[in-house]
Amino acid sequence: MKNKKLLPIHPGEILIEEFLKPMGISQYRLAKDISVPPRRINEIVHGKRSISADTALRLGRFFGVSPQFWLNLQTRFDLEVTEDLLAERLEKEVQVLSSNAA
Repeated sequence: MKNKKLLPIHPGEILIEEFLKPMGISQYRLAKDISVPPRRINEIVHGKRSISADTALRLGRFFGVSPQFWLNLQTRFDLEVTEDLLAERLEKEVQVLSSNAA
């Protein structure tokens, strides 16, 4: 039986579910308050855009959290997606360094 792995969670899902909805903030208001195009926030929320360093700084300041929080969410998502895509290939192509190799 193969283990079912949870799908990676895009930072946009965290943004909408943990910040915007509970605080009653619209995507439009957030975009205006952090001086970015509304489309940027919409694309992030729908998982179509990554959180850049610029956006992380703006979100961090607005919500009073570290910009690193947003970048860590994005990095973790990117790693999980890439790992899912490359798992079999890496298994075949990349040797594990043995303890006797040094």
